[in-house]
Amino acid sequence: MFANFDFSVILTSLRYLFLDGMTFTLTLTALAAVGGVVLGTLIAMMRLSGLPVLPQVAKVYVNFMRSLPLVLVIFWFYFLVPYIGQWATGAERPIQVGAFTSSLVTFTLFEAAYFSEIMRAGIQSIPRGQAAAASALGLTYWQSMSTVILPQAFRNMLPVLLTQTIVLFQDTSLVYVLSITDFLGAASKVAQRDGRLVEMYLFAAVVYFAVCFVASLLVRRLQRRVAIIR
Repeated sequence: MFANFDFSVILTSLRYLFLDGMTFTLTLTALAAVGGVVLGTLIAMMRLSGLPVLPQVAKVYVNFMRSLPLVLVIFWFYFLVPYIGQWATGAERPIQVGAFTSSLVTFTLFEAAYFSEIMRAGIQSIPRGQAAAASALGLTYWQSMSTVILPQAFRNMLPVLLTQTIVLFQDTSLVYVLSITDFLGAASKVAQRDGRLVEMYLFAAVVYFAVCFVASLLVRRLQRRVAIIR
C-alpha cells in the first residue's frame, strides 16, 4: 500500500515546516489565547454586571460570535479590518494591516466569546460570601474582583482554559485559506511543490494529533492537581 510513497520529502522539509510553519502557528495561538482570555474576562464581568445595558451587550456579542463559522469570520475581518483602519485614521485608502494582524484580531475576538463563558462560570463558582467579605473590608468592586474573585476563578478554570487553547491551536489551521504559512500552509506548499499530497497531509495530521494529545494529557494532570488544591 505504501510502496509508492516517498516520505523522504518530509525529512528534507522539516526545517521549513517547524521553523516557519509551526513557529507561526504557536505564536498565533499564544497571542490569541492571551488576548482572548483578557477580553473574555472583561466580557464575563460585563455579563455579570448589575448595570442595565452591559449584560445585554455582552450577551449579544457572545451569541453572535458563537453562531458564526470561524472561516467566515476570518474572511470577514481580513477584508474589513483595512477599512476600519481607514475610518479610524482618516486615511484616503484602506490600511493594509497584513494577514497576520488580521488573523490575530479575528482569533482574539472570536475566542473571547468562548473564554468569556469559561470565566463567567469560574466567577460564579466562587462563593458569594467572599465578595461580601471583600466589600465589608472596604474593597471596591474592581478591587475585590482583581484581588479576590478573579485569581480564584482563573485557578479553578485553568484546565478548561487550556483545553480551549488546544482547540484554538487546531483552529489556527484555518488561516491556510488566506495563504498564510502556518504549519498546515507550509505542509500544503511542500505537498504541491513536490507532488506528495498524501505524505505531507498525513504527516501534518500526525503532528497535530501528537501535539494535541500530549497537551491534553498535561491538562488532565493539571486538572487533578487543581482538584487536590481545592
